Amino acid sequence: MKPADVRTIFMGSPAFAVPSLRALAEAGYDLRLVVAQPDRRAGRGSRVRAPAAKTEAEGRGITVYQPESVKVPEAVAALAAAKPDLIVVAAYGRILPCTVLDLPPRGTVNVHPSLLPRWRGPSPVAAAILSGDEETGVSIIELVPKMDAGPVITSRRSRVLLTETTRTLEARLAKEGAALLVEALPGWLAGETVATPQDESRVTTCALLTKADGHLEAAMTAAEAGRAVRAYDPWPGAYVTYANERLAIWRAHAQAATNELEAGEISLTDGRPAVAFREGLLVLEEVQRSGSKRVSGEAFVNGEHGRLATQVVLA
Repeated sequence: MKPADVRTIFMGSPAFAVPSLRALAEAGYDLRLVVAQPDRRAGRGSRVRAPAAKTEAEGRGITVYQPESVKVPEAVAALAAAKPDLIVVAAYGRILPCTVLDLPPRGTVNVHPSLLPRWRGPSPVAAAILSGDEETGVSIIELVPKMDAGPVITSRRSRVLLTETTRTLEARLAKEGAALLVEALPGWLAGETVATPQDESRVTTCALLTKADGHLEAAMTAAEAGRAVRAYDPWPGAYVTYANERLAIWRAHAQAATNELEAGEISLTDGRPAVAFREGLLVLEEVQRSGSKRVSGEAFVNGEHGRLATQVVLA
């Protein structure tokens, strides 16, 4: 089956979805429809913003459909009208009902940024960093009504670099997932590839991140706090409370402490502020006060003019 003969619906919204959409288009698949979440207000000024996948699709002249829900009959009818042979999903953000999953004869496949069954759920990249996983990867699965539980068509491993944040690792996995998708589809569409059921005994799950998750906790070790800074970039952003206001931490590293300090105490390390946690210090390399621009740790200390506080508030 040639790509041009495969009527395809693509479902995805954020930047993670764009490389997969682009790869399908460039491989020649007959993209009949792109389904994305509705435009939302976001950022400063709460301006209405279109999902990244919508922008990519419109630039390629592909029809875009943005229902509030794909569970309602009119949405299912709109997808059925495209007569898809295949549906491809990448970060659509909703569990699809059987009425949608059953539309294409070759099923619905999903690009997921983890090595399933590890890290089922909405924040797998952040979860891998938070847990200190040395490797993660991408999985191409057949979707079932349960979140990320479908059989694995193929997967590819990838190292987690010690400097990577969710922002950078997710972008890299999006590209690797797109490449793996178009590599795997011909065999899948021809019926030559058999998906492997996930081992339920090895399942780990992750939850949707909230703003409150970014507040670093007193119970953390310094290493855990350092991983949290990386995991919560770009959202919700790691932070502590300094002088009664939020102080975002965008870059930091853990190091051993030379003396014992209570959690939250501040000391200086090479001119930069260092916050005490269990088993060490978190040295702040780049921070940001609310309403201000990001500055280096040294610039932050200099801006305090010798009045650096001795304590931050941790969760």
